Amino acid sequence: MKTNGGMLRASHIERGLHYSVLTVISLFMMVPFLWMVSTSLKEPAKIFVFPPELLPSPVRWANYSEVLKTIPFHLFYFNSVYIAILVTAGTAFFASLAGYAFARIEFKGRHVVFLLLLSTMMIPNEVTAIPMFLFMRELGWINTHLPLIILPIFGAGGVFAVFIMRQFFISAPKELEEAAMIDGCSRWRTYWNIMLPLAKPAVATLTIFTFLTVWNDFFDPLIFINARKLMTLPLALSLFTDEAGTAWHHLMSASVMATFPLLIVFFFAQKQFIEGVSMTGLKE
Repeated sequence: MKTNGGMLRASHIERGLHYSVLTVISLFMMVPFLWMVSTSLKEPAKIFVFPPELLPSPVRWANYSEVLKTIPFHLFYFNSVYIAILVTAGTAFFASLAGYAFARIEFKGRHVVFLLLLSTMMIPNEVTAIPMFLFMRELGWINTHLPLIILPIFGAGGVFAVFIMRQFFISAPKELEEAAMIDGCSRWRTYWNIMLPLAKPAVATLTIFTFLTVWNDFFDPLIFINARKLMTLPLALSLFTDEAGTAWHHLMSASVMATFPLLIVFFFAQKQFIEGVSMTGLKE
């Protein structure tokens, strides 16, 4: 029979093994990011040397300033930032409204409507690209940012957001809602003052997913944007590749700068994100 000391040592060993495995996996996943940062500080002639150099020598900070001089990077950055913010805010608002309605309001056929919405997520974006392009052209929205803002909010990404919010509101305590109704709160006030503040973890989860998706989107801007001044960062990164080849030192420098907003968003929302993932399960 194991003593308490033996069980404690076994527990420490098991925990140490778990942390060791997780550390190795984390380091392995960080290699592409570290290589990107390293390449962004190398001279062009030293990028593909063998054996590879993780620590650049000498460090070439001029790569970053050259990116800003080569293309109007600040303009592309602004386009991506404001589009991502508008889409994230709009998706969170409308998805929380729809998710609350599907979870808490009884109406005829709500389950059928919800299943129909989910079915739209199974349609690849490439299948609807041509019809959507023709539709946007009829509206006069081609070569504007409107398709990049409206379509993600009410498209497949918006449906996924509705699903996330519905799952959270299903798991929220009904007693709080009933108490608010007894106190005379309207349905809107109950949603806005009671349920939405409770949904901060789910909103944080949704914020990270939506911001990441919109920030990295290359396909939609490629379809709807022609003017260079309207380009977003994913399109701007493609400017460093032409018939002569790829300027890897500039491309990696621009990629590092493009990564900062994603790290900032995740840093401020990571606690709520982890809590939201654990609370938005498949509860019925």
